[in-house]
Amino acid sequence: MTRRQPTNVAVVLLDSLNRHMLGSYGGTEFDTPNLDRFATDHAVRFTRHVTGSLPCMPARHDILCGALDFLWKCWGSVELWERPITAQLRDAGIVTQLVTDHPHLFETGGENYHTDFDGWEYLRGHEGDPWRTWSDPSWMGAPDRPARPALPGSWFYERSVSFAGITRSYDTTRTHFRSEEDYPGPKTMAAAARWLREATPHHQDGWFLFVDEFDPHEPFDTPEPWFSRYQDGTHADAALIWPPYADGARTEGQLSDAEAHHIRANYGAKLSMIDHHLGRVLDAFDEQGLWEDTALIVCTDHGHFLGEERRGRDIWGKPAVPQFEPLGHTPLLIAWPTADGGGGTIDALTTNVDIHATLADVFGVEPTHRTHGRSMVPLLEGSATSIRESAIGGVFGSWVQVTDGRRKYARAPEGDGFPLSMWSNRWTTMPLHVAGLQGLPDPDARAFLDFMPGSEIPVIRQPWQPGDLLPMWASGARNAGDHHCYDLDVDPDETENRVGTASEKDMVDLLRATLDEVEAPADQYQRLGLR
Repeated sequence: MTRRQPTNVAVVLLDSLNRHMLGSYGGTEFDTPNLDRFATDHAVRFTRHVTGSLPCMPARHDILCGALDFLWKCWGSVELWERPITAQLRDAGIVTQLVTDHPHLFETGGENYHTDFDGWEYLRGHEGDPWRTWSDPSWMGAPDRPARPALPGSWFYERSVSFAGITRSYDTTRTHFRSEEDYPGPKTMAAAARWLREATPHHQDGWFLFVDEFDPHEPFDTPEPWFSRYQDGTHADAALIWPPYADGARTEGQLSDAEAHHIRANYGAKLSMIDHHLGRVLDAFDEQGLWEDTALIVCTDHGHFLGEERRGRDIWGKPAVPQFEPLGHTPLLIAWPTADGGGGTIDALTTNVDIHATLADVFGVEPTHRTHGRSMVPLLEGSATSIRESAIGGVFGSWVQVTDGRRKYARAPEGDGFPLSMWSNRWTTMPLHVAGLQGLPDPDARAFLDFMPGSEIPVIRQPWQPGDLLPMWASGARNAGDHHCYDLDVDPDETENRVGTASEKDMVDLLRATLDEVEAPADQYQRLGLR
């Protein structure tokens, strides 16, 4: 097998990309011809890639900083003790470019990830991006509108809990779209392809391109012909482009079967539309001959529940449940300069911090802060069949999960879910944009200065106790004792919870050892009942 170390790397992150819905991973429900041709013609398909820190910004922190952060904080910016891979590449003379429509990168909690790129291009209009402050009246009722009328982002919460305080910038922004090319996803892929064609000839000493594409993340809004592609007949009502975040929406009668099918079809339409425009990037690789010296990594942050059932309940979005397989077992496709083409598989266990370690390996830079990744270069070169014995992941203040690639264990808090502390010098969480709701409590007089593993920079550590307002992702005692243990090789749909068996004991030992390896805070062992 002839393999060459790449001179350049492009990473395309497609947010909320469901592995089980891709043709290259056996999916048949929706069409993904470009991802499939990439997997067949150029890429190796990783079969045991799993999530690390969740959700959106923590996952990007895994990739760009290489350090799991969900054990220390809920969401946030690059910290004072960290240098993202882009800063190191800049120092090494590697040109870096960001092309994105991801709004969290340009608001509090994600505002300093783009600053170390040599260049960045932000394509406006996705989800919560405050791009337009008024609805375009010429759009309303126009027969040539690109997308049909849609219910606002608060529709499900008005129905289920009588809460109407949620506003979504996209509900205004979408009235300004006139064609498919105006949607953020198509604009982003066009800009990425343009950079590959126009910029790369000027950067012969190496470059890194990060395409952070928010599709197929909600809103699941597409124009024709995509909108009708997977609908079951004609949908006469306003479109449901904002999926519920709920555990048991159909089970509890909050969502009808027809609505559930409609929402799932809307995700499929968004998936197929962004797959179509991803073809522009693949075409640019073809035209520029980039396969010869450039690695292309296609990844995601997590999946998205679309009514898949666990424990007899349908799950939607990313509610407070463990990272069951539809969300936590994710696709990873990597094209590596090779004479043998694509179509192969790698069965080694990997996770998103390993992408950071791979980038550092390819470009010959050494992280200056404590990181948790393992380079995948030995797997891609065929010199190793494994790079890690376990992978850990989760959401701050909730379950902590560990897997050995075959078995998966989700450990819930015990008792009251405390002690719990947050460690950060950039005190942020995902902005809620909901009047009257605070997503993150401020530090108070109990806060003190501590140190992160491997760092001498003081960090604010805020302890919480029962009765305190907690960060929005923390579950407190709500899920106390709700542990999950599955043997995925024999039970991929997670129907048999093996808690209480010898398998759980083995996985508890593995979780404790993996927490030791990453130097997790003592709070985590205590709240999980491991000490």
